[in-house]
Amino acid sequence: MERNELYPIFLKLHNLNVLIVGGGNVGLEKLSFMLKSSPNANVEVVAPKFLPELESLAAKHPSVQLTYRKFNRWMLRKRHMVIACTDDLKVNKRIYDLSRKRYLICNIADTPPLCDYYLGGIVTKGNVKIAISTNGKSPTTAKRLREFFEEIIPDDINKMVENLNEYRKTLKGNFEEKVQKMNEITEALKNKE
Repeated sequence: MERNELYPIFLKLHNLNVLIVGGGNVGLEKLSFMLKSSPNANVEVVAPKFLPELESLAAKHPSVQLTYRKFNRWMLRKRHMVIACTDDLKVNKRIYDLSRKRYLICNIADTPPLCDYYLGGIVTKGNVKIAISTNGKSPTTAKRLREFFEEIIPDDINKMVENLNEYRKTLKGNFEEKVQKMNEITEALKNKE
């Protein structure tokens, strides 16, 4: 059986510089997805023209900048991650190649072989965030799993997280002792009775 060897990571996009190249439907989808999870993400979106919906979304987020130009290699300077979603496969491939030369992580929309990372399904309830990956094989499955988890995770789970965090701050002892105590307290969460 094939195994998913992707490494899940939660990025603080307000501390990073993200470039999205493409102002159409896919660019809108990528920006929307990013801002839903990280509303203060530092993002520059580059395209000769943008969908009105993308312009409207960007206007609501001061950390998003729209640049009305065609992509140029200098736009990769001082970036941490790149998403290319133009309707020109040659441009997307060029962006990928240039990004790799600069050691930037890059995602070429709908082209798994040209992706250093995927944008998976995300479930967020307060401080709880779950990322779902199908190894780039089935975004629809990730979507269905996201819907499932959104329904079964209680809306008040954040209260439990906050309470456990406050309790954790009061614990004495070394790291192992604290972990053991927290495990004892949360043991009931995994019991199905």
